[in-house]
Amino acid sequence: MADDIKISIEEVEHIAELARIELSVKEVEKFAGELSDVLGYIEQLKEADTKGVKLVSQVTGLVNVLRDDVVNSSDEDTRNTMIDNFPDKDGEYIKVKQVM
Repeated sequence: MADDIKISIEEVEHIAELARIELSVKEVEKFAGELSDVLGYIEQLKEADTKGVKLVSQVTGLVNVLRDDVVNSSDEDTRNTMIDNFPDKDGEYIKVKQVM
């Protein structure tokens, strides 16, 4: 089945460029074959008879388990101790790395 869908060397190189990863010639050839196999397997899955199979998006039965965002205050000594022990600070503010 994997023979039906082939990923070209150029497509692998394009994907690598989009992902901003460098691949050797050997890796490009390897991934071209492996990605072709994956797509072939997906084609096989499309042929499976799924009539009567209930659609699910997750299997645990859990619903969003969230908690309220509550501010817990602390006494001034605890706050000052925390700030004093934090490695990067600016006055009474602590500095953390950018998230995005």
